[in-house]
Amino acid sequence: MTAPDPAIRAGIITVSDRASTGEYDDLGGPALRAECARRGWPVLAEAVVPDEIERICEAIQSFETQGCSLILTTGGTGIAPRDVTPEAIRGVMRIEVPGFGEAMRMESLRLTPNAILSRSLAAVVGRALVLALPGKPQGAVECLGFVEGALPHAVKLAQRVPTSC
Repeated sequence: MTAPDPAIRAGIITVSDRASTGEYDDLGGPALRAECARRGWPVLAEAVVPDEIERICEAIQSFETQGCSLILTTGGTGIAPRDVTPEAIRGVMRIEVPGFGEAMRMESLRLTPNAILSRSLAAVVGRALVLALPGKPQGAVECLGFVEGALPHAVKLAQRVPTSC
């Protein structure tokens, strides 16, 4: 593991109707929290919200205001009627970064044919990079790992920090 990047300060949002009401335990958020800890990224904020565009947008904007430079969402990226995370992110983004979603789907297709149904994406919201990851904990962790190498540079660009390349 390389030294932690001080520019990365994470926020984690679980998007789930059932977890937000306590019907079942959130597993995706804790899995991502453990991955952030493993990478040395402090987690500044966490939330569990229902599959509602307004609530997702509010959480993202709140986390960006609190200083999160990398916001990880888990859930709501499929094609079920209540899956609205991509729409929420697109409603508040400055710019979409398509390569992240493309890489996550490409690598995930090596593991499961259902990866083609994923609408995972990345976007810049304010000064934060937002990643929409799958709702299954293993899928969220795997997808984070697939794009990890580009995160330090992308976060610095979102933060408007001068970079050498």
